[in-house]
Amino acid sequence: MNHVNESILRLPYRPPYDWQAILAFLSRRTIPGLERIDGEGYHRIFRLGGVLGRVTVRHAPDENALRASIRLSSRATLPEVDLRLRRLFDLEADPVAIGRKLSRDATLAPLVAHRPGLRVPGGWDPFEVAVRAILGQQVSVDAATRLAGRLVERLGERVAGQEDTGLDRLFPAPERFTFDEIRALGMPGARAKALVRLASAYLEQPRLFERGQNLDESVAHLCALPGIGEWTAHYIAMRGLRESDAFLPRDVALQRALVEQGRRPTPRELLARAEAWRPWRAYAVLHLWHADAATIAAKPKQEKGDATLA
Repeated sequence: MNHVNESILRLPYRPPYDWQAILAFLSRRTIPGLERIDGEGYHRIFRLGGVLGRVTVRHAPDENALRASIRLSSRATLPEVDLRLRRLFDLEADPVAIGRKLSRDATLAPLVAHRPGLRVPGGWDPFEVAVRAILGQQVSVDAATRLAGRLVERLGERVAGQEDTGLDRLFPAPERFTFDEIRALGMPGARAKALVRLASAYLEQPRLFERGQNLDESVAHLCALPGIGEWTAHYIAMRGLRESDAFLPRDVALQRALVEQGRRPTPRELLARAEAWRPWRAYAVLHLWHADAATIAAKPKQEKGDATLA
């Protein structure tokens, strides 16, 4: 990056904040070359409006804040970087209010007590979240992350001069998505078409990923896109649009985490139970995903199945 400007942003949050949980979530989904998580924190390379940048985010618990070290070729995009980091790390949440509501449920109460500062990890960019959600359909987290890595390696722009940082690939711009290129990744034809159509829709409608008047409108707008069903739409709404009430009643991990007397709840039963969690159902999802992952990790290897697809 020529003519680099370096800035430090202090990003405050309402405590408590479960930094390790959000790092663990993002770490399983890290795309080599684009982002990295290590002992120092979260690192990423990006381009915004033609401005190339790199960011490192660390926790500053004594300040109840995250601290972002940002290198940019122009300071003009600094406010946009600030906004994206706040969304990525869910810094506007009020964990006390959320915990108070969710703790009224007997199953969620001990989970909230165990992780009172749990956040809903967002995404750097809603288009990226949508692409990764489609890649994750019907496969495990690890398989989806490998697919995303191959996508970035094949279609992402390589940034020269960044080899020493290990961050030298940008997430592919929508105009780079072509059926032949994506199909060459070993993608099923239907899913490749869904990705191409998503990219085309985004190029035609730059405001495609703006939030609707309410959650139902946002989800309906996303479901109108080919290849995006209810699960995928709610996942995009949860992580890409910051919809705090997004919910995934057909998610296997949620059903598994709420087994009672050996029986999983049906989607209809899950929806009915989750009415009491509004408007914080997305936070309940994260608590239950963590609980399910912990249960699976404790099982003998031969008993383990795939964890949540998210």
